[in-house]
Amino acid sequence: MKKLAILGSTGSIGTSTLSICESFPDRYQPIALAAGKNLDVAFAQCQRWRPKVISIATEELASELQARLKNAGITATEVVYGTAGTIRVATLTEADFVVSAIVGVAGLEATYAAIKAGKTIGLANKECLVAAGELIMAAAKEHNVAILPIDSEHNAVHQCMRGGARAEVKQVWLTASGGPFRNTPLADFEHVTPAQALKHPTWVMGQRITIDSATMMNKGFEVIEACRLFSLPPTQVRVSIHPQSTVHSMVEYIDGSILAQISVTDMRLPILYALAYPERVDATPATGLQFDLAALSQLDFSAPDLTRFPCLRLAYEAAAAGGEACIALNAADEIAVAAFLEGRIPFLGIPRTIEQVLQQTSGRRPSSIQDVLDADLRARACARNVIAHQFTDVLR
Repeated sequence: MKKLAILGSTGSIGTSTLSICESFPDRYQPIALAAGKNLDVAFAQCQRWRPKVISIATEELASELQARLKNAGITATEVVYGTAGTIRVATLTEADFVVSAIVGVAGLEATYAAIKAGKTIGLANKECLVAAGELIMAAAKEHNVAILPIDSEHNAVHQCMRGGARAEVKQVWLTASGGPFRNTPLADFEHVTPAQALKHPTWVMGQRITIDSATMMNKGFEVIEACRLFSLPPTQVRVSIHPQSTVHSMVEYIDGSILAQISVTDMRLPILYALAYPERVDATPATGLQFDLAALSQLDFSAPDLTRFPCLRLAYEAAAAGGEACIALNAADEIAVAAFLEGRIPFLGIPRTIEQVLQQTSGRRPSSIQDVLDADLRARACARNVIAHQFTDVLR
């Protein structure tokens, strides 16, 4: 029985992980949850799973959750809150495996603490590696901790890399659907609305990651993440537009062989792979995660247009620069996406904001998690300043 701590238990990855626990109750038991602000779902998860510890965003929400649990006769669950609470969940002694699925840098401290506590990590939070990849990977090496990617593309690469030695890898190919604007005329990008950008053709995801998919910033983050996870330079991590989304990623070896990972577009599969590694679990009877080969009748691949998707270009530039550039890329994107969703900047204001923030970012390399968090705050302030001064009259 593998005992799980889930950071981001009420989000899509967290709920999919709990679905795996439902399907394989003899293998996986969630014993600690970090639930953010969704009080109703957190309460329902406590009713179902009776975790030893649950963390929620604020002290006020913790008090309310504690009262609800008491009224329901659930008294054995410890309720904690805030960053300290999330770290408590991530480092719980009894937990064997930590699923890191909190969106943004909010999950960084807890993930780092889990690594230092020697926990195996199932990583779905790409911002951890984008903003603090050098520190995260160094800590994992020091504490002999395995970091198993849950993000579908990196999970696919991880699977393909089992087919050869690391020194035999020529390059990695990350596939991208191209989002909703793959064929949209460039002239129309100035008038893209949030509603249009939130219509992803393949995946159902949260708002920020869906917008990041529309700009291809999400793929840019994945390039940086792949560089960290697999110790590759940006020149060896390539992106290919693959609208069918059936090939999740590929690894090309020096002898010319290319291994591709193909599966259903269901996050339960990479989650189960990470939880079971190095085993493979017979998932079809319990989950129905079976691929229909008829979906391979058409496979299209093409190079991304960096004029159409400047965010991908900016990500490659930040990956090459390293240090605070990657922190600023993530922070500025989060602020710019929020401003777009609120109607304060146009769609193309997202890359324009990020580029200006990167131009104002130092080349320093953080030496601690606190350095990362400080650089993140500076980049966010810079992005807000850019938006306030550059886009005041744009949408009037």
